[in-house]
Amino acid sequence: MHANHFIEIAAILGLCTVLGAVGQKLRQPLLIMFLAAGILAGPSFFGIIADYQQIELLAHMGIALLLFIVGLRLDVNLIRTTGPVALATGLGQIVFTFLIGFGIAVVLGMSIISAAYVAVALTFSSTIIIVKLLSDKKEIDSLHGQIAVGFLIVQDIAAIIALVLLTTFGASVQAQEGVFQTAVVILVKGFGLLGMVFLLMKYVLPPLARHLAHAQELFVLFAIAWAVFLGAAGEWLGFSKEVGAFLAGISLASTGYRESLGARLTTLRDFLLLFFFIDLGARLDFAAVGSHVGDSIVLSLFVLIGNPLIVMAIMGVMGYRRRTGFLAGLTVAQISEFSLIVAALGLSLGHITDQTMGLITLVGVITIFASTYLILYSGPIYRLLSPLLRIFERRNPYREAAFDTQSVRRSADVILIGLGNYGSSVAECLLRRNKTILGVDFDPVSLEKWAARGISVLYGDVADPEIHEQLPLAAAQWIVSTVRSREMNLALLQQLKTRGYPGRVAVAATRLEEVDEYRAAGAKVVFRPFADAAEQAVDALTYAMEFMPKDIDWPISFREVRIRSDASVAGHRIIDIPLRPQTRVSILAVSRAGRVHYHPAPDYQVYPGDRLLIMGSVEELRQAESLLTQSQHAEADQEDPAYFALAEIGVAEGSALEGRTLAEIQFRQTYAVTVVGIRRGEDRIVTPASSERLAADDSLIVIGECKAVERLKQKAPI
Repeated sequence: MHANHFIEIAAILGLCTVLGAVGQKLRQPLLIMFLAAGILAGPSFFGIIADYQQIELLAHMGIALLLFIVGLRLDVNLIRTTGPVALATGLGQIVFTFLIGFGIAVVLGMSIISAAYVAVALTFSSTIIIVKLLSDKKEIDSLHGQIAVGFLIVQDIAAIIALVLLTTFGASVQAQEGVFQTAVVILVKGFGLLGMVFLLMKYVLPPLARHLAHAQELFVLFAIAWAVFLGAAGEWLGFSKEVGAFLAGISLASTGYRESLGARLTTLRDFLLLFFFIDLGARLDFAAVGSHVGDSIVLSLFVLIGNPLIVMAIMGVMGYRRRTGFLAGLTVAQISEFSLIVAALGLSLGHITDQTMGLITLVGVITIFASTYLILYSGPIYRLLSPLLRIFERRNPYREAAFDTQSVRRSADVILIGLGNYGSSVAECLLRRNKTILGVDFDPVSLEKWAARGISVLYGDVADPEIHEQLPLAAAQWIVSTVRSREMNLALLQQLKTRGYPGRVAVAATRLEEVDEYRAAGAKVVFRPFADAAEQAVDALTYAMEFMPKDIDWPISFREVRIRSDASVAGHRIIDIPLRPQTRVSILAVSRAGRVHYHPAPDYQVYPGDRLLIMGSVEELRQAESLLTQSQHAEADQEDPAYFALAEIGVAEGSALEGRTLAEIQFRQTYAVTVVGIRRGEDRIVTPASSERLAADDSLIVIGECKAVERLKQKAPI
């Protein structure tokens, strides 16, 4: 018998693995595929599951662990940081979805109790799925991502309250007890449980957690045992195991180990939770569900369309732009695992039938499947529907306008898109070079940080065509995108080309094949952050310091200094750098492109990117590093922002240049500029050869230093 159970579990896990791989190709959440595995393993198809008890036990443990992690990661501060919108949107969506969903269910002919359960199931959205999708799209820190996570937390709290009410009042209805008596018993038991948990949180759990945290395996085991224990206590007191596990998570959330503990338990949660969906799918009666296909489609359309519209309407009234409301609204276009848990609880209490349970499950499958693609392709869908969504936006979306700095936006040397880790480093370097910046990002925290430093900022997403209308494109010399998203960068380049942006564009590439694609789309410069960082890391590894002896018994120290491109010493000879006279520090070696040059000569020229190994006392090294890294903006750069200029110079008729080749004229030596092209009537000669003879009325395209080009323009035609 035990062998059969083992074979049964092995067959189920194998089926889940195969379907999970298929789901990954389809970009679908695994819980949909687990439901499908349960359907296939059930009596309707392969009949793999012979005994539901073991599956049901693992399913209950998975649900308890899910609620434990929800409590462990419950961040009420997130609701406060996203403002009243999370609370208002969360509660508003729950109320309106319940009322409308209840009305639809009644119209479809359901009983009051069944309609109420269906309406409750329609109100909850899957926090697990939404957070995963937003994280994959790098939108979890965006404004709409933070708002979505905020009202998903409100939904989770509402789901817990619903579970408490169902398990307590539902049990009293079955026992035919009075409502008043039940309420008193609930309050006494509830306050008793909360009081016990509070005392443990204050006096027992923090020191116990600190002691057990030294052995991670033991700490994880304790957390699981604590979740199961409080789950059992909650069920014994007449609540539910889910409520007890949720309180167990909250009790450990204040210990400071919530992140590491949650990360370690997530995999176990996902493994055990798959048995809940397998059990649900296996028990699905297709004969009963078949008659509700039409009802499931109607309810699914309400969830897929109605729920986002409710969120958009609430956020529009609260002063958010229609794009933010649309993207946040898409996150509620499905029902969640909580919906199925609530429905399963109602089935166990006898409140609903198998047909209603099957209907809710079918709605879950349809909405989760469809909403996944809605979120993945939210950008193109928004661009298609944007004109129709204007009714959801105030004339002055004042909440998002508060993120914009309107005063400095008319002029900016660089429009920097993306203020994450890499973007912030780029911004710091640009500021050191006295460049004015307009920062664009959809993370309010980053915008507030840079706005506090006096930098002009704008909330927005480059994939949104409307954001380009607010950018000072005519004044900016460069647009730099540090966003490592192929779709967003290509959309940016296409929008700038459509609008006729006259400046230059730089974008960041993650993969090598993106480089040529970006350049073909119009990018002048393509960064490769990881490749560039790897090259610098290898340079550091091959640095000369590793060859220094480790047993020097002398009061001296060594330090590595990297020469930045804006350093005042860049391009200077060592003899011209007042390092030894001012600091008494010596340069022992220079590392350049992986090669080490020992004891460089006095006329050795230092270039940007060089790594200097210097020797001296600790205080002298500190002074030397300050000297070597001091930034200097050249006078030429301050007088003229461009080192080089491009101009078109005409050749006069009868000029001494007529009939002579470029080699004979020695153009570069004579005029200190380079001829890069010749315009001759309708012909254009690109990169002319030195043997090219000039003719009267030729127009020479020359490039050179600003002063040389200006002198030549004063002589034109030549």
